[in-house]
Amino acid sequence: MECSSSMSFVQPPQKSVDLVRPHAKSRPTRKNVSMSIISRRYGIFSKDAGTLLRKNMKILRQIVLQDTTDFTKVWAMHSKSPIAYESGRIYFENYRCCYSSCPSKPQFLYELPKRTKAEKLEDALLCQCPLSEALSKPSDQNPCLLALAADNWLYRFSIKTGEQLQKVYLSPHHKFRYLGWDVSQETFYIKSVQNKQTPLVRQAGVDQSTLLYLAVFKVVPLELVGVLEISRRVFGSSVVDVILSQGVLAVSYSSKVVKLYSFENIVQKYTTKKLVLGERCEWNGVWATIGEPPFGIPVNISISDDIPVLFEMSCFNNGIQIGGHPWHYIFTPNNKRHQGTHHICSLQDGSLAKNGIQDMNCCSLESDWIYFHPDDSGRIIHVGPSTINVLKILKTQECCSQSEVVPEFSITAHRVNNQTASKDSVTSSGRVVKRRYHQLDDDPGQETFRMVEYEDELDLLAVVEVMNTEEEGKAHVCLHDNQTGMFKKKVPLVESWDVTYSHKLFFDLETIIHIEQKKHNQFCCHVYKITCRRPD
Repeated sequence: MECSSSMSFVQPPQKSVDLVRPHAKSRPTRKNVSMSIISRRYGIFSKDAGTLLRKNMKILRQIVLQDTTDFTKVWAMHSKSPIAYESGRIYFENYRCCYSSCPSKPQFLYELPKRTKAEKLEDALLCQCPLSEALSKPSDQNPCLLALAADNWLYRFSIKTGEQLQKVYLSPHHKFRYLGWDVSQETFYIKSVQNKQTPLVRQAGVDQSTLLYLAVFKVVPLELVGVLEISRRVFGSSVVDVILSQGVLAVSYSSKVVKLYSFENIVQKYTTKKLVLGERCEWNGVWATIGEPPFGIPVNISISDDIPVLFEMSCFNNGIQIGGHPWHYIFTPNNKRHQGTHHICSLQDGSLAKNGIQDMNCCSLESDWIYFHPDDSGRIIHVGPSTINVLKILKTQECCSQSEVVPEFSITAHRVNNQTASKDSVTSSGRVVKRRYHQLDDDPGQETFRMVEYEDELDLLAVVEVMNTEEEGKAHVCLHDNQTGMFKKKVPLVESWDVTYSHKLFFDLETIIHIEQKKHNQFCCHVYKITCRRPD
């Protein structure tokens, strides 16, 4: 979810009247990169950190987009286990081996000691250091990697050296498996695996009302918020999953219903005892240290009665997104005739926005996808096989309480009309068979959008287009201005792109990273860096 921006109603100061004839306006001059760097060198830029950073990013954007700059593949590495990337760090072997992608070629940083299968790191989050406050421990002032091990240990590692900074034992009873941010860089949660109700268990009459457990922490310094049990007895027998996001507990049901609850209200009302990591306390007549074996962290948030629902919605595939300015939500109604459409409604009263039903009207094997823009502008990105629509939400002129969805710009794939594919076929008897669909919108022989990434510091959209030939799939990354959608640059990828396997692409300043899955459960990481050549 995105926070809506505040408005100021303070009137600007009145300017004095100038009776002198104004000078003729000249065209705005645009400095080239060389002039900008010279100005920075002589201190013409403001020394304010924010201004200097914006100027530096503007210079880097100009360098990235100029005609004499190319993205060149500088490095590749294969792995037998999944590869992860986060903020300039490439992780191999279940986060055990780390490389920095910041230099001109990725450099090895550290390697953690080898672990058994029962101790391997299964999930991780990168935690940045806070800038607004000074902490008591110097190690807390540096970025760290929060890693969850298969044996229920939570670790904090230095992202520079791999040094173990802290470890917490979670539980001897519940198997924790997943890490996720509640509020990015502030609060995170650890989710356990689900307790399945098997037919044998039901026949035996064993009570398995618990679906899973959530352990919630504040970061830097690491503090426990609490451990919560998600019980079918409290949330209903049809509950299938939960996530925590922006202080909201979202509960999904098998009936295609999603319910939202205030997690702050749950913590305040149902916390049975405040627990502190590393301190000894008495729990059920036993004295133990919180976060150390064999005790771990007990369940200290117990919901005993019905809790108020903030929001409830029936939607297809339990998918709902909340964001925009003002607050809106996007969902697909749980109805066959609405499948393939996305409805944009006001969160205040649930009313459908004008032009709020978005439909790509495409015939494709893979469905389109829609989401709120990650640049906090409140806009919406709707991606189809050959079209990307960037939409914005406005107040209608007829009624200030009603909103309207209007297109801001569109990006279209570079396609060539294929006349042969649209021809009708003729049988041996001479009967003409008309094609119901001349060609799929995501036909492998046509340019098809596969990914859209946003680079916030350069304010660029990176759009991955893939086209399959008879031998292999070829991909390129098109860079577009985030404000206008204007095409800026095309970056071809050297390696082939097999659409039958999963891919991830990251655009981080002057670096493009492509992580792909290959045959026989192999993985590969490809790194591209900018190189400047002399103009022709």
